[in-house]
Amino acid sequence: MTESINAQAIDIAEFRRALGAFVTGVTVVTTVQPDGSPRGFTANSFTSVSLDPPLILVCIAKTASSYAVFSQTRHFAVSVLAEDQKAVSGVFASKAPDKFAQVVWHARVTGAPVMDGAAASFDCATHDVVDAGDHIILIGRVVDFLHTASSPLGYCRGAYVNFSLSLDALAAAGPSARVGAILEHRDGLVLLDTPEGLRLPTGVKLEPESDPRSLQGVLAKLGLKAHLDFLFAVFEAKGGPTPGVQIYYRGRVKNDIVPQSGGAMRIVPLTQIPWDAFRDDAVRSMLERYVRERSEDAFGIYVGDTEAGTVQPLAPTH
Repeated sequence: MTESINAQAIDIAEFRRALGAFVTGVTVVTTVQPDGSPRGFTANSFTSVSLDPPLILVCIAKTASSYAVFSQTRHFAVSVLAEDQKAVSGVFASKAPDKFAQVVWHARVTGAPVMDGAAASFDCATHDVVDAGDHIILIGRVVDFLHTASSPLGYCRGAYVNFSLSLDALAAAGPSARVGAILEHRDGLVLLDTPEGLRLPTGVKLEPESDPRSLQGVLAKLGLKAHLDFLFAVFEAKGGPTPGVQIYYRGRVKNDIVPQSGGAMRIVPLTQIPWDAFRDDAVRSMLERYVRERSEDAFGIYVGDTEAGTVQPLAPTH
């Protein structure tokens, strides 16, 4: 006997945000149209299916402009982009008419284009096309593949993820760096009252926890068990209370905490942050960006100094 399940209405926007918690790679899916011209789009709905036979799949929305072509194609290729190929992702996520003129590519066995410099590529004959709600599942049998030592480009919660960037930033910062964390608890943001005003938890290096000067050591002393998700900002503070290279991660508190009355730590809702209590203008500006991007569920990474810098641009996936 099967139990009936009372299906509740799904908020599509919230459902999309929930799916965004899954870290994926970024791919470019390509084929050759009947007239011989190449066609392609950016996708993160890619996964392996089988080793024997070698099968992979990608999902394509029925509303996508490429749907008609890919639903009928007899062959296609998937290029897993490397972390230095954000521009390639942006090109194929756009509606530019000359996408292939803006990238370097070549054809392999089936003739479908693959991106030069990709972390991996898979050349496929179409194995099956499965109808799945508002998408189709395009299953390919791999006839040729290539992989390199390049780090892959990641994507999560609306932002690109450079898996090697955090380590590179720490290595390049040197001994004068300050490493901090923007940590969310279920009741708000973790902030510290100090003689220099309101601050975020920081240390002179990331770890180990046994070193009270490290960020992990500071968090342990505060009784916080935290998971650091991704790098949020790297900048050089040319003035203020903590000059030098600043590296901040965003993350979340995993354990239940109750701030002690009169203690240094407090939990503040994002909508109630006392901005005037921050004496460090750079940290206040960074937090203001965090709150703004948090409300949009689309994070970037700031790289620069307190006077000028850039937030890595985000490109939508199709």
